[in-house]
Amino acid sequence: MMIDEKMLLIRNYDLWCHISDKEYEELNLEHNFIEVKKGDYIYFDSHFHNKLYFLKKGYIKIGYIDGDGKEVVKEIIQKGETFGQVTLEKNNLNGEFAQAYKGDVSLCAFNIEDFQKLLKSKPELALAYSKQVGNKLHQIQNRLVNLLNKDVKTRLVNFFGQLIEKNIGDNTADGFCIPNYLTHEDIANLIGSTRQTVTTMINELEAEGVLSYNRHEICFLNVKKIQSLLSVM
Repeated sequence: MMIDEKMLLIRNYDLWCHISDKEYEELNLEHNFIEVKKGDYIYFDSHFHNKLYFLKKGYIKIGYIDGDGKEVVKEIIQKGETFGQVTLEKNNLNGEFAQAYKGDVSLCAFNIEDFQKLLKSKPELALAYSKQVGNKLHQIQNRLVNLLNKDVKTRLVNFFGQLIEKNIGDNTADGFCIPNYLTHEDIANLIGSTRQTVTTMINELEAEGVLSYNRHEICFLNVKKIQSLLSVM
């Protein structure tokens, strides 16, 4: 990938969108780019991994292997999101893995120490990053509350509500589609349910005209209906 293409990729990310050409050159960000093939691991069973990643292209599956040898998916990271040592602490990933999912991925990676130096030299970047981490921790907290206190349908609707918040962008709030990078099994893992139950409930939401789900895309046909469901749950 050429340097100017990398610059365009990094500038699509909110955290870096305001840096000048000169600042970009000073930061030497092009040296931090990594390309990973579909199915390859960025890290695996990581207890001593001290890097922070910004996903520029593709999807990343975050998970761990439980005591029975079963893969447990914790999160699916999409373009523009952060993963790895997000809190800038050392050795706290507790055996999780990160794997390129659905296709090849493009990353920007930093050692924690280098990124901390960067934040000290760029106060505006530090503020933007702190806000981003706060949002991520808030999402994790909400997910935990949902898992502990909500029924499966509520968790599913909340999950789709979060997808809407992440992807609505320039789309109209009346209805829009996103590329489908999630299987029913993925969704079940992420909301603490079973594939069969998720399939049944997605079919119910389709019958109600709320959404349309297929292998290629998820279409939110009635965003207001999802929002109204969330308000009463």
